[in-house]
Amino acid sequence: MHYYSFNIGDYASHTRHLTPLEDLAYRRLLDLYYLHEQPLNSGLTVVARAINMRGNEDEVKLVLEEFFELVDGKGWVNFRADQEIAKYHGKLEAASRAGLASAAKRFNNRSTGVQLNNKQEPITIKQETKIKEKALQCPAGVSHETWEDFVKQRKQKKAAITDTAIRGIAAEAKKANISLDAALQEICARGWTGFKADWIKTDSEKKMTPHAASILAASRTMFGDERKLNEQRPRIIDITGASSATQQLGAADIHDDAGTLRDEVSKHVEDGADFI
Repeated sequence: MHYYSFNIGDYASHTRHLTPLEDLAYRRLLDLYYLHEQPLNSGLTVVARAINMRGNEDEVKLVLEEFFELVDGKGWVNFRADQEIAKYHGKLEAASRAGLASAAKRFNNRSTGVQLNNKQEPITIKQETKIKEKALQCPAGVSHETWEDFVKQRKQKKAAITDTAIRGIAAEAKKANISLDAALQEICARGWTGFKADWIKTDSEKKMTPHAASILAASRTMFGDERKLNEQRPRIIDITGASSATQQLGAADIHDDAGTLRDEVSKHVEDGADFI
């Protein structure tokens, strides 16, 4: 060790009786002991040469015999100096452990910062983008232009485009007896987010006066609502047993008949004729 604690008062109380040469020998012996951190050589001449006092072996011998102890197999030992050396190494080990713990903590903090979701989030965002791109497929029967307008409007309204939403619009379009393409065009034209069959009216209803509309409502009450026939497909059952005579009455046929009746009633009312 290149440094050791020196207590002036303690040293002076134990060395007042020494001559200047003996005091010099003792200081040099202590420096040599602390420097190499090991007992001094048992040979007197070797020790005197080590501290550059070859002509003062008597003084060196007196100091060794008073302040050191000759241990077989080791040499001249100073137990007080050994305690200070042990304390010094204990502090070094404690400082080393503290330094390693501090370095490990800093390393873990940096590692944790690097391993956070900062690198994972862009991956997640890319994955979500791919999923959204897959969901934005133009349905069959819808023109590319109509679909682009619909997608643009949904994005502006921050409304997601999902299969469930498209199926819902398609179902309402069927109820209104229009195509999915026409329903999407209505959505774009009117600035809607969704679509309901009740939100639109047929051309004949739009042209009706309030009085004609009330008559139409009365006719639907008596003869049935032709708008519901799209969901019904009644059968004519063959009771003769001839399977070839079995026919299925189409909804389009019934719709045409009901629609004709509806238009005739409306026209009849608008012309001012009596309605029975």
